[in-house]
Formats: sequence, structure tokens, C-alpha cells
Amino acid sequence: MSPPTPRLRRALLVLTTALAALLCALAPLPAAADGPADTARAADPDPAAGDGPAAGEGPAADSAPTAGDGPAGWTARPAGGGADRDARPYVYLEGTPGTALQDRLAVTNSGRAPLTVRLRGDGRAGAWIGFAADTVTVPARTRAEVPLALTVPPDAVPGDASGEVVADDGDEEIRVPVRVRIGGPTLAALTVEDVEISGDTIRYALVNRGNAMLEPRLAVRADGMFGTLLDRPERPLPLELAPGRRVERTEPWPDAPALDAVTVRLRVTAPGGARDEAEASATYLPVAPAVGGGLLVLGGLALLGSGAYRRRRARRGDPEPPGAEPPGAEPPGAEPPGAESADDRQPTTETRPLVKAGPLVKAGAES
Repeated sequence: MSPPTPRLRRALLVLTTALAALLCALAPLPAAADGPADTARAADPDPAAGDGPAAGEGPAADSAPTAGDGPAGWTARPAGGGADRDARPYVYLEGTPGTALQDRLAVTNSGRAPLTVRLRGDGRAGAWIGFAADTVTVPARTRAEVPLALTVPPDAVPGDASGEVVADDGDEEIRVPVRVRIGGPTLAALTVEDVEISGDTIRYALVNRGNAMLEPRLAVRADGMFGTLLDRPERPLPLELAPGRRVERTEPWPDAPALDAVTVRLRVTAPGGARDEAEASATYLPVAPAVGGGLLVLGGLALLGSGAYRRRRARRGDPEPPGAEPPGAEPPGAEPPGAESADDRQPTTETRPLVKAGPLVKAGAES
């Protein structure tokens, strides 16, 4: 069979490329873990948000002990309360912009050697804290209380601010959360963004756009072509969202459909009237049938293209070289064998040049 024409080769190449792109788009992405997961990071700049991480968020908070759960031998926590069950879990202060708020930090050394710790503030509210002494040495089996002062900036936006007090002995550190309520009008604003559906996982992000601490609640609903596939009522999420913070989360969907076109809607609410909704759509297709069907389509297109090429060649025929004669054909004007030619039927006439006789006759007469 003659090789395919350049036009047919280009058509087959385009069809193969389009089918490969379709199969890659239909292949599902790797599913995330089944349990919800959080990843905190800074959101877009917000007037009510600071530059530092909120207390309880970010890598530092995950790796360091919190108040009362420090390394063996010493602890750091808000002063007051006496027994462990009455201890405050964090420092809480209220004030208006421009005011100085007072509190104390208790460092307890239950070891047999003196303990030296360094104190510093971290986060938005932590940057407003000053200590009576940045370095404290606590004798063995002794408790020391360090005064601290938090000065609210005059231009602070009303609402909630958060931070941490960090106590570090050189080997390990303890972080004590700090919460500050700044007087004035507050705004509760919460948004749900970047909703995506990836296999059996729904991904989304929550952003606190206001100036108040929020405790979000989430409701999830998914609708397919033939009805509702998922309907989870509103429930509280295990997190506190500081002003200006963004948290990325995942919602597991273990019984996602194998073949359907779905629309997932997320609704979030929070105390203070914060509310938002977002949705995303996805199409579920089984991978194995899609690949098999694609290969069948590709094979069918190749057969159709080859058949069309053969038919076109048969209708058109191979071009003959110029001046070529078919095998066994006589040249034009040739006589059959044994036939008398026209030259044989005509008498032969010899043609000779004529000689002028005049001068010759005259010469003979003179002689």
C-alpha cells in the first residue's frame, strides 16, 4: 500500500493529540487524606491584621509547648489562679487605643538547679508587650512572677488582636497565648474561597476579613444530575480564626460518585452575622472505560482514514509517465504484419537533376 499523504498524516496526528489531552484531563488527581487538615498562612493585607502569626497558628505554635505543658522541670503561664485547675489558659486584656494594660507571667522552676529564661513577644499583640526584665533567673524549686505591660497603639482598629509570650531556656520554649479586645465598633466578616473538588476531597479556604475573632461553622451540600448526593448540616469547625488570617482546609467525601456531574456548595457562618457561600463543579468519569473507549475511537479513526485513502487512490488511479505506451500496443501509424504498404503500391520515380544543354550543344557545333 502506498504511504499516506501528508494531509492524512497531519489529520491523524491532530486526532491523536486531542485524544491524549482528553484522557489526561479525565484522569483523577491523587486524593488527600481522609481527615480534615488545616494550613494557616497570611491572607491579603487587612487593616485589622498584623504582620505576625496569630496565637495557635503557624509552624512555631505547632512545635512549641503551650502554657502549663512545658519541658520537664519548669513551666510558664499567666500568673494567678493558684492550683493547676484554676490556671488561666491565656492572657486576656481589654482596653481602648492608646491605653497601657498590665498583667504578670509566672515562671516556675521545679528542678534542682537555677533556671534562666528569656522572654519576648510574638505576633500582632505580642509586639505590643514589654517586660520588667527580658531575662529572668529563677532559683531551684522557686516560682517567679514577671510583670508585663501591653500598650495598645493609638491607631489600633477596634476588635480582637492575638499574640504570644515566648519563654525560652535555650533548649526549649513555652508559648503563652495572649488575647486583646480593643474597644470600639467591631466587624465580623468571613469569606470562603478557592473551593476545589479533587476526587474524594473538597478543598477550600476560610479568610477572616473583619476585626473580630471568629469561630466558623460549615455546611456542605453536593447535587448531581439526578438529585442530592451529599448534605451535611452546619457544624462548628475546630479552630479560632484571628482577624486577617487565612486557613486552608479539606473536607473528605469518601462516597463520591464514579460517574456524574456534581456541584458542591459550601456555606460558612460565624457569630456576629458573618456569612458567606461558595460553590464549585466537577465531572466524575471512570478512568478505565474512558481509556478503553478512547483507544477504540482512535483505532476506528485510523481505519476510516486508511479506507478513505485506499478508495481515493482506486478512483484516481496511478498517473502514467509521459510518452509511455501500454504493453503490446502498436505505435501510431504502424501497419499490421504482411499488409502492403502505400509505398509498395505507388510506382517508383527516380528524380535526377536537369542539366542545361545550351552550352554543350554550342560547344559541339564549334567543334
